[in-house]
Amino acid sequence: MLYNELEDFLHFLQIERGLAANTLTSYKRDLKSYIQHLEKTAMKTNWKEISRPDILQFLFHLKDSGKSTATISRHISSIRAFHQFLVREQIVTQDASLHIEKPKNERTLPDVLSQDELDKLLEITDSKPLDLRTKAMLELLYATGLRVTEMIELKTNDLHLMMGFVQCFGKGSKERIVPLGNTAIHAIEDYLDNARPKLLKGQNTQTLFVNQHGRPLSRQGFWKILKKKALEAGITKNITPHTLRHSFATHLLENGADLRIVQEMLGHEDISTTQIYTHVTKTRLKDMYNAYHPRA
Repeated sequence: MLYNELEDFLHFLQIERGLAANTLTSYKRDLKSYIQHLEKTAMKTNWKEISRPDILQFLFHLKDSGKSTATISRHISSIRAFHQFLVREQIVTQDASLHIEKPKNERTLPDVLSQDELDKLLEITDSKPLDLRTKAMLELLYATGLRVTEMIELKTNDLHLMMGFVQCFGKGSKERIVPLGNTAIHAIEDYLDNARPKLLKGQNTQTLFVNQHGRPLSRQGFWKILKKKALEAGITKNITPHTLRHSFATHLLENGADLRIVQEMLGHEDISTTQIYTHVTKTRLKDMYNAYHPRA
């Protein structure tokens, strides 16, 4: 069974490399689809039988299925790491994934909210517990650029409101410190004082953001809240949980922030990932020029 080695690999990633739960889930999903293809289509039952053409056949299958370049690249990364593990554990003698290159990424520019759209999205005046929670979450995301997963995993002791920063653990459980502005601090304090105790209903949890039943809020739960709020604000753009993170980075760069500082706050390992936001700002400048210059 090809699956036996998969469990060993996932255990290795968790214990020796300390990868986050979401990353492990991604590896597992990619490699399960890979193994299913090997067993059903290529009729393979042993890793020693797997060769480079088998991997390429799987990648062509992904392409024919309409998978994006980014998805195929992610699968290749997972397959490479897995085959390197098989060699290391002496399950096979040769790395079948060697010299399989990733396709060039089609870098699409992320959707970014304008300042006017953000003002409408963040305009929440109701004092009901769920509204105070929504206000605190949106202000926090726009103030820090946290990933949604990072936000929903925050504990109350990750907040350092007196000193004006939040401590979070990103991809690979890497810790980073991100500053908080006064508006976000006030919104979070309001939530902690006037909403969270009512939502908890006597339950005890260190999780910062909870749902109406007092349990930790899920990523899907937040997405529903965001889509509902965007609809109420009349925003027609394709808004996703990452939109506030994109807007945070773009607005900082538009206002003169240093690229390295933005990279650090976003938790990007490679600065080339952060550089996509410089293209966003250039595109927005061009759009504004075309819209307002009399001879554009």
